[in-house]
Amino acid sequence: MDKLRQLIEAFIFAADSPVSLDRLSVLSEQPRTLIKPIVEKLLQQYVASERGFYLAEVAGGYQFRTVVELAPWLKKLSKDRAARFSRAALETLAIIAYRQPATRAEIEYLRGVDSGGVMKTLLDKNLLRILGKKDVPGRPLMYGTSRQFLELFGLRDLNDLPTLREFTALDPQLTQAEPLDPERIE
Repeated sequence: MDKLRQLIEAFIFAADSPVSLDRLSVLSEQPRTLIKPIVEKLLQQYVASERGFYLAEVAGGYQFRTVVELAPWLKKLSKDRAARFSRAALETLAIIAYRQPATRAEIEYLRGVDSGGVMKTLLDKNLLRILGKKDVPGRPLMYGTSRQFLELFGLRDLNDLPTLREFTALDPQLTQAEPLDPERIE
């Protein structure tokens, strides 16, 4: 059992993206029912050990992550710039994350401006994905968030997004959201 625990840790450590239970099961050639309790115990152990990193459940899988408080020192290691998003990109991501699947016309209606360039950039960064075509005249593309989006923002799934109630605790004026009017969308 210790060898299997070590193997699971090694798989998660060596992977360049979150590793799902199913993938761990295939890689280790062990049933998922044997893998899951080991991973759950590892999650608890890493939190309790107060190391510079921990095991996190992210984007439908598991990944080692560094402790946020160490970010100022860890930035010294990276030559890459931290991901920065324009207000337009964050607005577009938020609309798609909460309303997906969403068409470009729906996004532009909510933002009030052309969003083609922003959406192309988000697609290029693999934060968005095309989910298909909407069954309406013109068959516009429908967009949704990608697994990369979940990974970047440290979310297990979309249910981890803050709710409207959590937002209104910060700013009561946010309760005045207007419903989407399909008649005004081209």
